[in-house]
Amino acid sequence: MDLQTRKISFVQEFLKLQNEEIISALERILQKKKTELTEKKFTPMSMQELNDEIDQAMDDITHGRVIEVSELRKKYQQKWK
Repeated sequence: MDLQTRKISFVQEFLKLQNEEIISALERILQKKKTELTEKKFTPMSMQELNDEIDQAMDDITHGRVIEVSELRKKYQQKWK
């Protein structure tokens, strides 16, 4: 059974549930697994990477490759309307 078929089957079974305790348990499992997957994606920066990022930011400031916060807000407010 492929993943899409399994998901559909799971959702169908989930919709049949009438027990709030089971639904709560499934919600907790889902949240826990999503958190675990998210945390695995994040790896700490090395000191060298951090210093490189700071150097790049300072260079961007020096060469005018920046945007004002107010301009950035305007730009994204227009996109989300």
